[in-house]
Amino acid sequence: MYRLKKNIPIFIVIAVAIVFFVLMSKQESSSPISASLATSDSMESTETTSLGEESPKENQQAAVVDIKGEVMQPGVYEMEKGDRIQDIVERAGGFTENADLLQVNLAQIVQDEMVVLIPAVGQEADNASDSSLEAQANDHKIKINTATSEELVQLPGIGPAKAEAIIEHRDNHGVFQQAEDLLEISGIGEKTLENLVEHIQVP
Repeated sequence: MYRLKKNIPIFIVIAVAIVFFVLMSKQESSSPISASLATSDSMESTETTSLGEESPKENQQAAVVDIKGEVMQPGVYEMEKGDRIQDIVERAGGFTENADLLQVNLAQIVQDEMVVLIPAVGQEADNASDSSLEAQANDHKIKINTATSEELVQLPGIGPAKAEAIIEHRDNHGVFQQAEDLLEISGIGEKTLENLVEHIQVP
């Protein structure tokens, strides 16, 4: 009995050590799981954000602009939505020495299929404006010498049969030199031609 009482403190120490060891083991085994769950949640959140957000490039709409006249590198440039005349002038290498800057609105926002004409010093503003408007108007006309059948049927009085006849005549006899050449095609008379003139570009 005395020996048992003497060993009680030893049993207590052993029991405390066992309990402490068990608690530490549980804590260590649960920590990686918690960390793994936290990492998984973070990855899922990142993936959701990535899927839900479009890149800036996808949201931007391109505007193809033709710049002519007194710039170093005239030509067609693809601009971003919201760009201004100043931006395309910079893309075109800047103004030449002859450019009349007083007639240019650098703050104007460019539009798709726009023609920008930079006038020279001494060139009338009205003339420059008229040339620009004429160029823009031509851009919206159907180019009779290169148009496809799908484009030709958009013209007034032109159905699929006449569209094919125009293309066949073009292939066999060469490009049309003037609008009146269309009268050579069966089914196109003076009245039809009159309705076509303002919608086509020849040559």
